[in-house]
Amino acid sequence: MTAWDPQKPYQELPHLPPPAEIETVAVLRHCIAARSALAELKQAAQLIPNPAILINTLPLLEARASSEIENIVTTTDKLFEHLRNESSADPATKEAYRYSAAMFEGLASLSNYPLTTRTAEAICSRIRGVDVKVRRVPGTVLKSDQTEATIYSPPVGEDLIRELLANWEYFLHADDELDPLIKMAVAHYQFEAIHPFADGNGRTGRILNSLYLIEKGLLTMPVLYLSRYILRNRAEYYRLLLGVTAREEWEEWIRFILAGVEETAHWTTAKVAAIRELAENTRAYIKASVPKIYSYELANIIFELPYCRITNLTEKGIAQRQTASRYLKSLVEIGVLSEQVSAREKLFVNPKFMRLLTEETNSFERF
Repeated sequence: MTAWDPQKPYQELPHLPPPAEIETVAVLRHCIAARSALAELKQAAQLIPNPAILINTLPLLEARASSEIENIVTTTDKLFEHLRNESSADPATKEAYRYSAAMFEGLASLSNYPLTTRTAEAICSRIRGVDVKVRRVPGTVLKSDQTEATIYSPPVGEDLIRELLANWEYFLHADDELDPLIKMAVAHYQFEAIHPFADGNGRTGRILNSLYLIEKGLLTMPVLYLSRYILRNRAEYYRLLLGVTAREEWEEWIRFILAGVEETAHWTTAKVAAIRELAENTRAYIKASVPKIYSYELANIIFELPYCRITNLTEKGIAQRQTASRYLKSLVEIGVLSEQVSAREKLFVNPKFMRLLTEETNSFERF
């Protein structure tokens, strides 16, 4: 095999599965721990009475972190402030919204067909906001952020890229005994090494990770906030990717991804438990403090939409506009919400919930 040269397209990228032993004792030990943590997260997510609370929030946090890995920076506050009113958002926030939309469109597609090149093209198209197909022209290279030197040149030629993606698909769905978490780690490297698109590969690959876990039944919804781990360990992430390419250092790469799954699953499980506890505490407080306006739907919507508008209540059928305004102002008066004015409209923010979503702590002051 020709030696890898970062200056030249990697036309000899090996097919999967890797020739090296990947189910080492250390990898299997990490795999067991990661699977246990994922099972705990899956159960915690299923215990939330209203899954929309998680579906409307955690994937947005994933979108923000995954975008930041690519130096597209927005804030959690901006994401929730403009949710359901995306036209007024700044370009970086709109990109994060497209990431979240791509996640859910990919999730919907799993009911019709498994993960394929077609899925990846659709996801990347949604992320970038234009129709995207596999690269047909050369010239795509990856450069160092510090030195601008070329550190990797992916394969070129549509036929070769599609052949490599066909092998990637076969590896993902092969009926073998390889654990899905190990497969996810291997397939994620391969997708990034193929680099099938001119732009958007990293974000597309991270969505594919979440969808694969759901396809294999390890999760039921996209709530694993894995991009947080990658963002916090970005230099190590890229170092280990390059280690596989240059020296076939598969074990260290797989262990890194499995450790990320385990750490992230534990972090997310604790966050989900705190969200559930806060939602229950808030619901009970509203019911006790303002029983005349209390409804299960009202208590839910301020968690489904931490930045809530009067129109959100009317669209849900909770109340007509004047009554909806009175309900939200009542929640401000008892300290559940705070009122803000933004772009000539009133926003009613759930501050305790926003702190849970934006800070590391899972503690909160009970009502």
